[in-house]
Amino acid sequence: MKKIKTVKDLEKFRDAVLSSRNPDKPCITICSGTGCHAFGCERVTQGFRDALEMHGVSDTIDIRTTGCHGFCEKGPLVVLYPQKIFYHGVTPGDTAEIVSDTLLNDKIIDRLLYTDPETGEKIIKEEDVPFYRGQMRLIFGNNGKIDPEKIEDYLAIGGYSAICRVLSALSSSEVIDIIKKSGLRGRGGGGFPAGVKWESCRNAPGTARYVVCNADEGDPGAYMDRSLLEGNPHCVLEGMMIGAYAIGSNEGYIYVRNEYPLAVKNVGIAIDQLRKLGLLGENILNSGFNFDIKVSRGGGAFVCGESTALMASLEGQAGEPRAKHIHTVEKGLWDKPTNLNNVETWANVPLIINRGVEWYTSIGTEKSKGTKIFSLVGKVNNTGLVEVPMGMTIREIVYDIGGGIPEGNKFKAVQTGGPSGGCIPESLIDLPVDFDRLTEVGSMMGSGGMIVMDEKTCMVDIAKYFLNFLKEESCGKCTTCRDGIRRMYEILDGITKGEGKEGDIELLEDLSWVVSGASLCALGQTAPNPVMSTVKYFRDEYEAHIKEKRCPAGVCIALISYIIDDQKCTGCGKCVKVCPRSAVTGKKKMPHRIDPEICIRCGACLASCRFDAISVV
Repeated sequence: MKKIKTVKDLEKFRDAVLSSRNPDKPCITICSGTGCHAFGCERVTQGFRDALEMHGVSDTIDIRTTGCHGFCEKGPLVVLYPQKIFYHGVTPGDTAEIVSDTLLNDKIIDRLLYTDPETGEKIIKEEDVPFYRGQMRLIFGNNGKIDPEKIEDYLAIGGYSAICRVLSALSSSEVIDIIKKSGLRGRGGGGFPAGVKWESCRNAPGTARYVVCNADEGDPGAYMDRSLLEGNPHCVLEGMMIGAYAIGSNEGYIYVRNEYPLAVKNVGIAIDQLRKLGLLGENILNSGFNFDIKVSRGGGAFVCGESTALMASLEGQAGEPRAKHIHTVEKGLWDKPTNLNNVETWANVPLIINRGVEWYTSIGTEKSKGTKIFSLVGKVNNTGLVEVPMGMTIREIVYDIGGGIPEGNKFKAVQTGGPSGGCIPESLIDLPVDFDRLTEVGSMMGSGGMIVMDEKTCMVDIAKYFLNFLKEESCGKCTTCRDGIRRMYEILDGITKGEGKEGDIELLEDLSWVVSGASLCALGQTAPNPVMSTVKYFRDEYEAHIKEKRCPAGVCIALISYIIDDQKCTGCGKCVKVCPRSAVTGKKKMPHRIDPEICIRCGACLASCRFDAISVV
């Protein structure tokens, strides 16, 4: 690649890229995020290559492997341009038919179209699929349009125009002023105003400063940052460049989990491309601005998502947090002023610079501006990554975008904010989702995990699940966190095993107060949230477990038993065959019975019964 020395050179390069492309030329885009890799997208891509070659149209139809499109459970996903035809669940065996029928003869393949479960309508365009229709994909939308390994694709959609404007027309203080006025808040969990943080770092004493991207996303079920870094690494790098210019930094780091190999690979390729073009290094765009970025891979410790633990890990030390008597913007990495933001926060920055403060502040709520990417998982029909404006209600996210609860079950709660977040009940389903409203009801935004639960979910078991995760992930530095979380887990474990006793709920509340108030870092300070929120909104379930030795949801094995309804049982014998302990007995075509002394409550009989004759009590 030829070195780009000025803004004018970059614009010439962009013009050359655009002039070489025909927007009307047919293009097959194939989702190549981690989820679609698991579905075999690489074989699908090769199938398209073979089909195009077989028909002799390799030169007239492009193939583009893109980042994650968001609708992960429907992969592999394919969108055909310029018609924007959306096919899901595509297999290598479908590729030849798509080329011959759709691309060469304009024939739609019905079986590959998305079917609206409510109307039965076949939907042709991606933008008309209910999952996408309700979103505002300002940050995540470009994932499906570009090949993350080709900087030309990012330039073709206006990439690096924001850094050009910053370096040629704005002072560092003007950049900070724009970010402050935009109301951008950190998307990593705390929601601290990004512009205020940048200004504090800029004003901190000292000469050397660092910018750091936190890509150590460790929440169970959350993968927003990973998918963004995989699919559009350049938007994150451009945001970091702007942030570095604003605070006066010449060195940046991306701290990314080693379990994200595709993200590590793609961001590494993007950095190499920038260096070759001269957009990283010395005197970028002849502006006098020097800046470079390094990638550091984390070992997978959840606590290293915390700012001081992350910086200790970057320095080569054990990833343990420290007391924040002095903030990291003053003394962070190697005791130098350090500005840390997460992947999604950095990705917002070029958008704000390009489109302006007035546009950005028109989106969201009074104190939470812009959009937020959520990982929508759990008991919901449409799982995947969704980007919505701040202030959209839980109901709209779960039902309009998520398609509601499977099998017609009832919505019970949604857990937001990762393992340290809280569970929000059905009574608050119309709550607008933003930083402050979630905190008010005992939860948090976190990095953006959103786990939906239905009536078959035991809330005591949910609290136990998250406490089990947190006790294993505690670094052990604080007694309150190390031993307090473990003790809370032991109490919850006892309650789910039928060993709960009077006073356990009150003890959990007391321990929650101590752990949250006396722990050093946010892991311990927020660890009690799953317990406190479930006790607050689902106290009756705790009392049923303790006083009645009963699990209302039928989940806690020690507190349930299976019975067979004589009126419904046909004596088919299927339950006898699947029982691993021979606990089910009965003659053929006669009602069967389950011996509760032998039954291990594995649920195999319940799952196998075709006549709804087995129930949990």
